[in-house]
Amino acid sequence: MDATDAPPILKLGVQDAIAALALSTEAQWNQTEEDWRIFLRDGVVFGIRDGARLVATAALLPYSGNNAWVSMVLVSGTHRRRGLATRLVDACLETARKNGLTSWLDATPDGAAVYGPLGFTPTLQLRRLKLARPGRAEAAPSSSATLDALCARDRRATGFDRTALLSAFAQRPGSRILAANGAIALVRDGRTARHIGPLLADDAAAALALVEAIMRTETGPLLLDAVASQTALLDGLTASGWTMERPFQRMRFGPTTIAADETPFAVAGPEFG
Repeated sequence: MDATDAPPILKLGVQDAIAALALSTEAQWNQTEEDWRIFLRDGVVFGIRDGARLVATAALLPYSGNNAWVSMVLVSGTHRRRGLATRLVDACLETARKNGLTSWLDATPDGAAVYGPLGFTPTLQLRRLKLARPGRAEAAPSSSATLDALCARDRRATGFDRTALLSAFAQRPGSRILAANGAIALVRDGRTARHIGPLLADDAAAALALVEAIMRTETGPLLLDAVASQTALLDGLTASGWTMERPFQRMRFGPTTIAADETPFAVAGPEFG
């Protein structure tokens, strides 16, 4: 196919949320329609269509301090190996460049092999863990945790101000913010599993205790994206029945613009950072 024959790259809008959800569902990802609406409303989502059908996407979600997250790089199984993902990521990076943004992403091992030669620098590593059956739910413990406290702790751990993102998460039906003994976490619905994160804590014991408290109040599958260097948390989770689904490599394109004061125990998700 000549370059002039390549399907055009389009900017998507909130009206494309259902079509985009079909792509992430095909990939068996955990995003909901509400997740897609965050990208489409607050970020820039590029897409490629085959006729009326959306067949590929990539998103750029701006954060504070001239940073942005690249994610939702999806290509339908019927349209892979045609260079669509590369074109869409290039569009995200060019948009970031024009706006003076440092780009971040969480890549699978295959993705990291692609992004490295593009100039992305590895930073921390993540491990996605899943608990298929938490067990019989108990009544949720009372918690005085607030959204403001979560946002402040998240800012110290990431260097980003993500008040808008965390507020959107917290306002959804079923979302909870829990805190105890120097640990705080957000739990929200996903398409197939509830997600724990971000999870911030003074130490691994407090982080693990809070996750175990959450486990006792949930009945369905749970996902958690742990920072790989937090080995005590990982060991405790696997001892409690969690299994590792896949690793992710966090990578940065552009200069360092943030200085985090602490390392999170688990992140909001590879699509959000």
